[in-house]
Amino acid sequence: MDLKLTNKTALVSGSTAGIGLAIAAALAQEGASVFVNGRTKERVAAAVEQIKSVNANSNVQGVAADLSTQSGAEELFQQVPEVDILINNLGIYEAKPFAEISDEDWNKIIEINFLSGVRLSRRYLPRMLEKNWGRIIFISSESGVNIPSEMIHYGVTKTAQVALSRGLAELTVGSNVTVNSVLPGPTKSEGVASFVQDLATSQGVDQSQVEKEFFQTTRPSSLIQRFASPEEVAALVAFIASPLSSATNGAALRAEGGVVRSAL
Repeated sequence: MDLKLTNKTALVSGSTAGIGLAIAAALAQEGASVFVNGRTKERVAAAVEQIKSVNANSNVQGVAADLSTQSGAEELFQQVPEVDILINNLGIYEAKPFAEISDEDWNKIIEINFLSGVRLSRRYLPRMLEKNWGRIIFISSESGVNIPSEMIHYGVTKTAQVALSRGLAELTVGSNVTVNSVLPGPTKSEGVASFVQDLATSQGVDQSQVEKEFFQTTRPSSLIQRFASPEEVAALVAFIASPLSSATNGAALRAEGGVVRSAL
């Protein structure tokens, strides 16, 4: 399927690995000009090279900037003044008992997971509305619906992203600009893959056994009973970013393998 993304410019925040990298690669494969973002030049350059190694003709550039700060966002804006597609993917997670989550911990995860998207959207949405075309997509999580007791602060930021996404969508009435959120479930990103491998090694079992036990005990409601791949999530994001998704706006779209037990 041709997603008609040729001549579109996309920025994917936090895209040097995992879901972000897969999204950047998918958009580039569909013909979009893509800006990859990360905090260090080395990681950004490696991500750009990885995408080009698969698709030599892809138009991919890198921007190293720490988007958890206003100054970092301003550095990025100088290099990327305008985009057609904004993917707010930057995020971190941390398992920590609620009573041990300090104000500093709260501020850090809110700055990275939530305010980075606020800053980027505040910059790029007005221009999208002026041109009467654009896409903003927040990569939230099923944890925004099923708040995990082991990392409540993470879940709260993911709920906030869904609320922000819907609020911004209300500003697009009657235009060809859409704002949506995508809620991945357990996904085999870089960090998860390393965690599973380390756990398998420490227990002396196969990684497949660790994955099986995870879904039996931690995410038993999953219908697919496995980790999704970053590419599976990226496929949905690429479609929502395309002109073909023009009737989808203000939605929270799930790519979580059926973990969330709700018909809505």
